Amino acid sequence: MKNISRILDLRLPDHQSAFLWGARKTGKSTYLKGRFPGSVVYDFLKTDLFLEMSKNPSLLREQLLVKDASLLKKPIILDEVQKVPQVLDEVHWLIENKGLRFVLCGSSARKLKKGHANLLGGRAWRYELFPLVSREIERFNLLRALNHGLIPFHYLQSDSDCRKSLEAYVQDYLRQEVFAEGLTRNIPAFSRFFDAFGYSHGEITNYCNIARECGVDSKTVKEYYQILIDTLLAIRVEPFKKRQSRQVITKASKYYMFDVGVAGYLTKRHLVEEKGAEFGRAFEHFLLMEMTAYRSYAGKDFAINFWRTKSGVEVDFVLGMGKVAIEIKGASRVDKKDTNGLESFIQACAPKKSILVCNEKEKRIHGKIEILPWRIFLEQLWAGKLL
Repeated sequence: MKNISRILDLRLPDHQSAFLWGARKTGKSTYLKGRFPGSVVYDFLKTDLFLEMSKNPSLLREQLLVKDASLLKKPIILDEVQKVPQVLDEVHWLIENKGLRFVLCGSSARKLKKGHANLLGGRAWRYELFPLVSREIERFNLLRALNHGLIPFHYLQSDSDCRKSLEAYVQDYLRQEVFAEGLTRNIPAFSRFFDAFGYSHGEITNYCNIARECGVDSKTVKEYYQILIDTLLAIRVEPFKKRQSRQVITKASKYYMFDVGVAGYLTKRHLVEEKGAEFGRAFEHFLLMEMTAYRSYAGKDFAINFWRTKSGVEVDFVLGMGKVAIEIKGASRVDKKDTNGLESFIQACAPKKSILVCNEKEKRIHGKIEILPWRIFLEQLWAGKLL
């Protein structure tokens, strides 16, 4: 991790604070220690500190006000702040009355929102740290990324150690953390939902089918999905519906796990070569996460949707409300049938760019469609040339 430079550029002018959100083990604490060396840090994963501050949040104010003024010029870091939402009132007071700056770091805003915690009324900017992206890794290995995922520690491990780490991450964190935070009371049903999510990952979601598998109603299943969104464990991709049409799906969503390796563990996937249906699904997921991370790190605000007709013609991703259409194929040689979805979308919505990302070696043009090797696509993405 020490040799990996993260793209996130968290800059705080005088009197400005920030929230930094991200799933566990994405490297938030490591990033903040490197970005703000010498800052005062409160880590609420420490049980004694958690208990102290939970019982008496005013201790934060009392301890900070006696520290040397030179220390207080740097942002004060509160790690896993969602565990002690009561301290946010003290943070608010210290920002307003003492001009202190804070970086409030956490893996879920759900507990804060549901507990009506003080979210500082716009006094803190919002940042997010994602798993690693290709541009942060020297000699990036696609197959390793798809199998290990891009949580920093997992990506760097050996194959056997990574498998054990992914199992521990899913069992000890993804399930137990949700239960420990009290985000759901029906533990057996949520466990069944988590297994079902693995099989429906990246597909159009049928809440009723999943509800039957879990033994709960569809409203509860929708709430379970929202828990994953709020805890930054999944992202939702909505259908593109610029034009009303009875032939186009406009309501059903897709959900993707925040990390391709965690998704691979849930779906019991292990890739040995860069081809086949399983590789194609993982490849699509990886590129979605690259686009999602780029959008956040670059401070962009473009929508990411998918487009599908009721007859099954589909475009994997539509960016910027129809400006760019992207189809992703894991094949090393693209043929005419692979372009059908894009050609249908071009006729219906006339995007400015239509791109087919694949595993070919050279870029080329097929009619109005750019066929790009994935490395060139990522170069263009991170250089800001797609939108």
